[in-house]
Amino acid sequence: MVQRYDNFPYLCTQSRTEMIDSSILQGKKAAYFTLGCKLNFAETSTVAQQLMRYGVTKAAKGEVADLVVVNTCSVTEVADHKCRQAIHRLVKQHPGAFVVVTGCYAQLKPQEIIETPGVDLVLGSEQKGNIIPAILNGMTGAYTVKTADIKTFAESCSRGDRTRYFLKVQDGCNYYCTYCTIPMARGRSRNGSIASMVEQAERVAREGGKEIVITGVNIGDFGRTTGETFFDLVKALDQVEGIERYRISSIEPNLLTDEIIEYCAASQRFMPHFHIPLQSGCDEVLRLMHRKYDTALFRHKIEKIRSVMPDAFIGVDVIVGTRGETVEYFERAYDFMQSVDVSQYHVFSYSERPGTKALDIPHVVTPQEKHERSQRVLALSAQKTHDFYTRFIGTTRPVLLEHASLRKPFMNGFTDNYIRVEVPNRPDLDNQIVQVTLGAMNKEGDALRGVIN
Repeated sequence: MVQRYDNFPYLCTQSRTEMIDSSILQGKKAAYFTLGCKLNFAETSTVAQQLMRYGVTKAAKGEVADLVVVNTCSVTEVADHKCRQAIHRLVKQHPGAFVVVTGCYAQLKPQEIIETPGVDLVLGSEQKGNIIPAILNGMTGAYTVKTADIKTFAESCSRGDRTRYFLKVQDGCNYYCTYCTIPMARGRSRNGSIASMVEQAERVAREGGKEIVITGVNIGDFGRTTGETFFDLVKALDQVEGIERYRISSIEPNLLTDEIIEYCAASQRFMPHFHIPLQSGCDEVLRLMHRKYDTALFRHKIEKIRSVMPDAFIGVDVIVGTRGETVEYFERAYDFMQSVDVSQYHVFSYSERPGTKALDIPHVVTPQEKHERSQRVLALSAQKTHDFYTRFIGTTRPVLLEHASLRKPFMNGFTDNYIRVEVPNRPDLDNQIVQVTLGAMNKEGDALRGVIN
């Protein structure tokens, strides 16, 4: 029988001891699986860090875990399908484990998940920050969490298996684009304070971290909860001693002000790297999507970045095959995407999501048309990325090197402007910023070979 788990009274924080016997966790092995965005990966890493404080260690590859945590995505129907596959696979791989499913898919379809054989606990977005007492309470039976009224901002700043840290500064969204379920899955826009973000960045510096990626659902909307602004946050983080690199994760073009761009261009710590969602290069489709900008504003932002940071890497999200995207509209969008000086397109095929207003828009694009359009934009993206990389062959740039297995001949890192670089493996240079002369593309075509100076 599935019971309800609504409002467990004890928060999981470093400063408070839960009024539950946590010794049941001591010595347990946990397996973690994350689908979706960088924000999800950051949150999963935070959960792992919390559980470590209670004596839970990460299960080795091939080892059967006692506890499984699955952090899910629901941005498309394909994402939902991958979540279901992952849950079934992990239940099979870890027989007898206590299985926890959280994230956006869990928020939107909790009953569907709790009915999956082997799943013990489903936590919605509101309950992520209270996961320890939920697990402890849930180990006596199967529970599903009330998932409405997402109001809490759960802090997260974690590294996981990467060199870079991911600082969650904001969650949720108030935009309600017609194709998107994020407001339903993650709630309204909310954030922590600048003071708390600075404190977390200072902790990263004390741990020896050199690079922080600023993440969230709609980070440019930072400050809605606290009366502050994203620009205020950027300036405050820029003052933290010890952090050598910041990267701004996806930020809406209408919220990326010229003031922010100019400040980042002058900063030594904010890297020449932006990720900006376009979604469509056709104004008619942008209006159908209820986006808050047009192509003229988007072009201005790209040109502004190029004028003050000509070497910047600019990644762009686009969706193909949305309802209402006629052949004419797609061709217009494609022409626009060709014309703007960006470095890469992240391409998503439109997926119909229950409860979204896009379902009311006429003209449905066939799966074959979506695939063909996606392939065209992916080819355009590959060419733009190749052209961007080859511009810098023969130049020398700073690279933050990432840990690699001793068995591997190469280690990877990223330049300040986000070019992936491959150099001979030097374990002593893990998490170090070194000057590297960039050479030709590697055989996989996804990085430049480099020589450490």
